[in-house]
Amino acid sequence: MRRLEDALQCYQVQLHAFVLMTNHVHLLMTPQDSEGISRVLQSVGRDYVRYFNNTYQRSGTLWEGRHKASLIDSERYFMLCMRYIELNPVRARMVKLPEEYHWSSFQQHGVGNDIASLTPHPLYLGLADNAQNRCSAYRALFTQHLTAEEIDKVRRCVRHNYPLADARFRAELEQRLGCEFGQLGPGRPLTIN
Repeated sequence: MRRLEDALQCYQVQLHAFVLMTNHVHLLMTPQDSEGISRVLQSVGRDYVRYFNNTYQRSGTLWEGRHKASLIDSERYFMLCMRYIELNPVRARMVKLPEEYHWSSFQQHGVGNDIASLTPHPLYLGLADNAQNRCSAYRALFTQHLTAEEIDKVRRCVRHNYPLADARFRAELEQRLGCEFGQLGPGRPLTIN
């Protein structure tokens, strides 16, 4: 977390939510420029691999490949992504409740423990007018489980680097960038023999 905090400051990236799992990490970030997130992850990855290899007297890489990312339509999907991230340990059956997992931003958002590397997003701040009421309002969002459809949509968008957005947002983004994003269909494409 210290290495992540240093990289966030160095590359001017805001971290809004995270979970550190035993075999992967989820980070919800807002960069100042298009290279910020990649630079943060390169920096943390490089430093962590060096630390890990020195500690365990080994060499080589730890990561399977490049990070996966998805642009998010904040108004519609930001809180969904926060819940998706912070419920990861619950879905993995590591804990029964998100507050039981200490390597997650739920410790700040839902419990009230300050985490220096987090920057509260305006949508989170808009839940209530003070920290205690925000924590209560945020915890209330966790009384309903994420649907299988919501979980699948987040996973597919991240896996394919597609924006997590509705059709209008995607169309506006495609027009602005002058490119087309692939379509998220119901599953694997059919193969014809």
